[in-house]
Amino acid sequence: MEIFLEPQSWIALLTLTFLEVVLGIDNIIFISIVTAKLPQAQQPRARNLGLALALAFRIALLLGITWIIGFTKPIFTIADFEVSGRDIILAAGGIFLLAKSTSEIHHKIEGEEHARDTKAKSFASIIIQIILLDMVFSFDSILTAIGLTDKVLLMIIAVVISIGIMMAFAGKISAFINKHPTLQILALSFLILIGFMLVVDALHYHVPKGYIYFAVAFSLLVEVLNMKLRKNDPNKLRHTHPDRETVEKTEVAG
Repeated sequence: MEIFLEPQSWIALLTLTFLEVVLGIDNIIFISIVTAKLPQAQQPRARNLGLALALAFRIALLLGITWIIGFTKPIFTIADFEVSGRDIILAAGGIFLLAKSTSEIHHKIEGEEHARDTKAKSFASIIIQIILLDMVFSFDSILTAIGLTDKVLLMIIAVVISIGIMMAFAGKISAFINKHPTLQILALSFLILIGFMLVVDALHYHVPKGYIYFAVAFSLLVEVLNMKLRKNDPNKLRHTHPDRETVEKTEVAG
């Protein structure tokens, strides 16, 4: 346990924990969106199971760290473009995220959400979707953590702490997102952005994650201000954007 007597180990642990929490935001958003399709009583169980699976995946990947590093080595080459196992996983995850998020936005905008929700949602199908994205997010998260330290124990502790934090707040975050339709669209837009980032990363165009999370934070801040404005003056939106019935009456009168 000499590792905990070194000041740099504590700094690395705090950094890793913060990083894992930040990188886990997209995971929580996705879990919140897909578990909202389940009956209310099953949602907490699905969220906790999804995060528990994420924890298991990340610890397993850390214990097989040599195998994971091997995924960055080229498997085959296409016109001087080297394709690794990492590229395939990130591209597949990104495409899945793009397709899933776009489909959800389409259903919400076209008003098909209520019709879809009346159908029974399989708990198993929701968990399978969570598992697929957990694998991608865990893989990307661990590769990032490996670049910060070579101490596997610290990485495992950071993962356990971060998942614990996410489990504690996942319910409140999920309830907040699902309570506000505009936040649902914004959350799905975040997932589209993250999916695009994964695909671009798979093509060897590295986009600093700081830019992505700054855009997410800024958009969220703007939406929170809009929500506060609507709460303070609920009639403001109605005055600014008249409903269809009012417009039709005006046109008839004219």
